[in-house]
Amino acid sequence: MFVLELSYTAPLEAVDAVLPAHVAWLDEQYARGRFLASGRKNPREGGVIIAVAPDRAEIERITAGDPFVTAGVCAYRVTEFVATKTAPGLERYREPRT
Repeated sequence: MFVLELSYTAPLEAVDAVLPAHVAWLDEQYARGRFLASGRKNPREGGVIIAVAPDRAEIERITAGDPFVTAGVCAYRVTEFVATKTAPGLERYREPRT
């Protein structure tokens, strides 16, 4: 699993101009089963996405296609973690403790 932290690198007006394309991109990733949760930071200086993928290279490919990235209005920080405990309904994402 991955925590994707978005940090805006441009004024909110520039971010908002790309927001509809970003939301369409999010919808596509949810449909592909890659994203589990997402939302804005408070205060609004970026966002957070919880994602699943076979490896970091796939996550980097996915984030590179975010319209926020291609428009130059955000940067990503990617943190990979091993989910050994989850809420009910997320059991399939658990990994055994080693």
